[in-house]
Amino acid sequence: MRIFLKYFFTLYILGVVLVVGIAGFRGSKTTRTPIEVFPDMNRQPKLRPQTTTKFAQWADGQTSRPHPVGTISREANWEDNALNTGKQNGAFVEVMPIAVTSTVLKRGQERFTVYCQPCHGVLGDGKGITSKFGMGNVANLHQDRLVKIQDGDIYNTLAYGKGTMIGYASAIPVPDRWAIVAYVRTLQLSRLATASEIPAAILPTIK
Repeated sequence: MRIFLKYFFTLYILGVVLVVGIAGFRGSKTTRTPIEVFPDMNRQPKLRPQTTTKFAQWADGQTSRPHPVGTISREANWEDNALNTGKQNGAFVEVMPIAVTSTVLKRGQERFTVYCQPCHGVLGDGKGITSKFGMGNVANLHQDRLVKIQDGDIYNTLAYGKGTMIGYASAIPVPDRWAIVAYVRTLQLSRLATASEIPAAILPTIK
């Protein structure tokens, strides 16, 4: 029994010392260098600006690198740029600020298929695959209101969402947003165009 108590008190005292040594002086001030179990948490390797480095990827050895392609300056007035926001002087632009080409439309169709078709459907009529799972509040892109709204409004909805639709600004870059807007307008035109507006060369091929 004495041997048991001896070891018990010894372990107890060691335990108290250990706890006090680890946590008992937390918050107290000292001039001694603290014990760092994981020093990389506080002292991470990094590059100082305006210095040199032996990092093999950079042949010139300079730590300060040129801005990546597409970097927007804070002085670029991003919020009032029609290309980037779909707005000019606080109002949605009527017409998209890009040239619509076959390449743009093809890209728009590809991105529409990925991000829009699941809800809005292949034809943009709101009858995508999600409608089969109870999602019935998807907009029909052919309704009169959406045909008449500004191109910038459609762009803004793509970027930031509207109603239950989430925004895709983090997933769809600016050029692709406008490409989708162009393709949406193409879908709308496909239902609104008259026979007189169809080029004579392709009219015989339409059934």
